[in-house]
Amino acid sequence: MSSRVLVAEDDPTQAHVIRLYLESEGHTVDVVHDGADALAHARARRPDLLVLDVMLPGMDGLDVCRALRAESDVPVLVLTARDTEYDLLRSLDLGADYHMTKPYSPRELVARTRTLLRRTRFGPQAGSLLRAGDLVVDPERHTVHLDGRPVECTHAEFALLAVFAGQPDRAFTRERLLELARGTDAYVTTRTIDVHVLNLRRKIERDPARPARLVTVYGVGYKLTDAG
Repeated sequence: MSSRVLVAEDDPTQAHVIRLYLESEGHTVDVVHDGADALAHARARRPDLLVLDVMLPGMDGLDVCRALRAESDVPVLVLTARDTEYDLLRSLDLGADYHMTKPYSPRELVARTRTLLRRTRFGPQAGSLLRAGDLVVDPERHTVHLDGRPVECTHAEFALLAVFAGQPDRAFTRERLLELARGTDAYVTTRTIDVHVLNLRRKIERDPARPARLVTVYGVGYKLTDAG
């Protein structure tokens, strides 16, 4: 199924390659070359996916991601030449759904966009509300409420929370969470799950440093309880 993809990449050669590969998948691709244009285009055209280089002129990609995430849940795939764990955690903390380090395989990029678009398009199975205490996840409307208040989540965070809320008090391993929330994907690691859990705790825990709702099960992984 065709989607509209926005590519924000200041290197014309890389932008051209990304466009060719994504268009070969049947997608409509728009390309911009600086951060301000990326933010303006995303706001005006509402793409289904944003491929976002970090090192953009004017306004860097992480600033674009931060601004966009405050008003949109569009999936964001970040491209960067930086490969430290700090850079990975920072991009995920700002709301990116995935982080790819340059140089990368264009085929790998296409596989990642395919996974993100599939998860966005179909999401968790529609049906009854998922509840864990005063936390309510609505798979059909793709919303989360805590004690009646909306909780803004990225697509990756929502996918995880839907898995947890579907079976409260069940402990999931990181590997199982990867399979259930994102599908089998060689490009995602269990460390990514840890980062998303940390971000979710900031949003749903009274004291994220002492989680009572999304808790660690030592030697296993994580579970969602009805506490809070």
